Amino acid sequence: KDEDSRSSHLLVRAGMIKKSSSGVYMMLPLGLKVIRKIEKIIREEMDRTGCQELLMPCMIPEEIYTASGRRAGFGASMFSFKDRGNKNYVLGPTHEELFAIAAKMQIQSYKDMPFSLYQMQTKFRDEPRPRFGLIRTREFEMKDAYTFDQDEAGLDAAYQKQFKAYQNIMNRLHLNYKIVRADTGVMGGLLSEEFQAVSEIGEDTLVLCDSCDYASNQEVAVCVPEKAAAAEEAEQMQ
Repeated sequence: KDEDSRSSHLLVRAGMIKKSSSGVYMMLPLGLKVIRKIEKIIREEMDRTGCQELLMPCMIPEEIYTASGRRAGFGASMFSFKDRGNKNYVLGPTHEELFAIAAKMQIQSYKDMPFSLYQMQTKFRDEPRPRFGLIRTREFEMKDAYTFDQDEAGLDAAYQKQFKAYQNIMNRLHLNYKIVRADTGVMGGLLSEEFQAVSEIGEDTLVLCDSCDYASNQEVAVCVPEKAAAAEEAEQMQ
């Protein structure tokens, strides 16, 4: 009765998950077995690209996000608290800043690149409306990877390696998915492509074309009129 979607209801009935609080779930033995199998597939594909695995902390000094200029952007979606010494901490919603710090330890010159790093770690985001079971939660596992290259050409090559790895992962998981253009959001950057599992429920609406390969998240989809307005109509409007 506490679940909003059929999929999450079935997961509960199957004994895979149990809601602890809004947007927070226990992973029961059967559910954990599934997660471990998914992680194994992801590790195999990421290791094939030459990416090295590490693990970042969940509890991070707030000043790190303030220094990068992203603390204000996350706003209330970031869990924050103070330790007994009155120092401000947050629970990591994403780890770009820490990966940059880790990479800085290795990079002394351009000859130390390229290399790439990844982790599988718990993330925390204070979602205003956690719903649809595991689709939108406040505590979740994320695989995030970061590449470090000498120039833009190197970044493009590294991106294609990651792109292919994601395709392999999705195909091995037998997911019905689409690759769509998306908003770069708080992460920034020149390009964002999402691997979206197609479902009747979820947080995003996809714009897909049946006659070509156009695929986009609705929030960045280009709107093209079916036919141009007549010249005289435009003149009347002026």
